[in-house]
Amino acid sequence: MLKNYFKIAIAVLRRRKFFTFISLFGISFTLTILMVLTAFMDNIISPAYPDMKRDRSLYIKRLELRNEKEGWVNTSSSSFYFLTHYAGRIKRAEKMAIASDGTSANAYVNNKKIVIQLKYTNADFWEVADYDFPEGKPFNKQQIAQSERVAVICQSTKIDYFGDEPNVVGKYIEADNIKYRVIGVVKDVSITSDPYYANMFVPYTLSKSDYKSTGHRGDYSAVVLAKSTDDVEKIQKEYAQITSKIPTGDKGMDKLYSYADTYFRSIVRNMYGGGSNSGFSKFLLMIGGAIFLFMLLPTINLVNINITRIMERSSEIGVRKAFGASSKTLVYQFIIENIILTILGGLLGVIFSIGALHLINESGVVVGLHLTLNFTILFYGLLTCLLFGLISGVYPAWRMSKLNVVKALKAQ
Repeated sequence: MLKNYFKIAIAVLRRRKFFTFISLFGISFTLTILMVLTAFMDNIISPAYPDMKRDRSLYIKRLELRNEKEGWVNTSSSSFYFLTHYAGRIKRAEKMAIASDGTSANAYVNNKKIVIQLKYTNADFWEVADYDFPEGKPFNKQQIAQSERVAVICQSTKIDYFGDEPNVVGKYIEADNIKYRVIGVVKDVSITSDPYYANMFVPYTLSKSDYKSTGHRGDYSAVVLAKSTDDVEKIQKEYAQITSKIPTGDKGMDKLYSYADTYFRSIVRNMYGGGSNSGFSKFLLMIGGAIFLFMLLPTINLVNINITRIMERSSEIGVRKAFGASSKTLVYQFIIENIILTILGGLLGVIFSIGALHLINESGVVVGLHLTLNFTILFYGLLTCLLFGLISGVYPAWRMSKLNVVKALKAQ
């Protein structure tokens, strides 16, 4: 039976090539965009270089001071002191990487300006993250304590500043009129890999801001590394207990919020959260609404095309009904035909997605970004095709089942 449905579906698709082209284009184009966006989201959420320990890492990115009565809110990153003094009390933590927010520094080579994204870090930063060092090594606690002007740079910065030099360890790079001795070169990191993305890393003791300030707000975030995945939830509860006892340090504020979140939750909280609200419900609502609206237009178009096809096939449907074909059989046939159409469009969408991802990766628009289609993305893509086929086929199939036999035969 399915074999016959498949043959009929192919014959119908070949009969009206223009409608088939419009349908396949709409399906494949929609799926291509969805798969590219999914690949991008997967690249952000899934463990990726150098953040390979994400399954046992917790991220402290946001510090929020509130006046609950008046509704005043101050949101910022944390100070170095806040992270070391309070987050540093977490007993179950193995290490804690601390890094500043990225700041722009200017370097000049042959009268050409190079903008360098600079970060100040502690020594544990290099143990929590798994950077690949083609040259040299990271700075250590002793160099940080002595405020040595040493730097780790990424490969793209090495090329921009030093050109074709095979080895730059021991050479000096000048940024914002300050000379740093290069002690290591790391493989480029994608800009989506926060908080590990930068072009140049230097000891936090060289920061222009006062890292010894005892205020809560500052320019730093932290990654707390648990000893095992079983300790992740325990660390979150431990940190919640610690922060509940921290005074706001500001007379105008009566509540302090700081969370140790998983990577994805930290992104959602920064974008949509506030206070005790994680923002996850709002995120799901916005994503669901965006997907629904994005899918609505091509679905409506496909439904209209399918209804047109049914009207053209009214005589065929009338003959089949006259010879005893039930409405249920005809509905099944049309839905299967529509699913076959959407799967064909889905296969084209996969091919287009591979090409689009290749172009994005090769373009170098985002340094260090490498998007791929994995089995998870392919699974969701095929699932989308099936849902697309069902949703866009149900109403036209119902219209077909209600078609009057006499009127259909007269249309012949």
